[in-house]
Amino acid sequence: MPRALPYPVRLLFAAIPALCAWLLWAGQTTAATPWAAVINPSRGPAQVIGTPANGCVGGADTLPESGPGYVSVRRARHRFYGHPELLRLLEQLGQTAARRHFGLVMIGDLSQPRGGQMPSSHHSHQNGLDADIWFTLAPTPEAARRLMDDQRDPPSMVLPVSLASSNAWGEPQRFLLESVARNPAVDRIFVNPGIKRAVCNEVTGDRTWLRKLRPWWGHDSHFHVRIRCPAGSPKCEPQAALPAGDGCGPELAWWFKPEATGKTRKKDEPRPDVIAPAACMAVLSDR
Repeated sequence: MPRALPYPVRLLFAAIPALCAWLLWAGQTTAATPWAAVINPSRGPAQVIGTPANGCVGGADTLPESGPGYVSVRRARHRFYGHPELLRLLEQLGQTAARRHFGLVMIGDLSQPRGGQMPSSHHSHQNGLDADIWFTLAPTPEAARRLMDDQRDPPSMVLPVSLASSNAWGEPQRFLLESVARNPAVDRIFVNPGIKRAVCNEVTGDRTWLRKLRPWWGHDSHFHVRIRCPAGSPKCEPQAALPAGDGCGPELAWWFKPEATGKTRKKDEPRPDVIAPAACMAVLSDR
């Protein structure tokens, strides 16, 4: 009668199927978005190609880990690259916040080193023109470091049922939005419908900048800024022009109707069926 294998050996054999399954999943995940495997920007001048949801960026700049008035968070994702104009806007925002003594602006995801599809979290952020900015500001660099180590989402600015602004919402958050929206380089900003409504109710005087605030699911703990196609990027595809007006009327009211509040955005995941612009293949293969 054959001797039984020692327990450690039996345990190793039992683990092989699970290990093979994990390796298969990991291989599929990597294959679904080769852009995530690239660790450096491509060579040459900055070039935006395609759209935010199907494009790439060549010659991207790197957002430093910190600078006057701001800190880049969740650096382990390796999504802190973008067109120089986007980085310039973020650095200017940090400097403005520092002068107001509101605290450190916390900047989340931009793009991968060469843009393209991400393996998680975003369908956009592909061509170096998008950035996420937390509504929460860090009072000190030490607090920012603690928040950087915390993988939980930052606090929401809206109440989940009524979509009314929460106690966390206030002047610093409104200041961030207005400062970014008034920048001529900014094309649009995505915010939670509850935040858009709060700003519509609070702002008096010049309301022209409200037009850039576009309601969208989520975006209650951060806002998503997108700049216009920059000069020198002829292959950048601009989005359709925004509707006239401040966006505080019927189009905003729809978001609070049952047909809107009952919907949820599908979880962001890679879309392998999307074919990237041909010019992006040269960016991806650059060595």
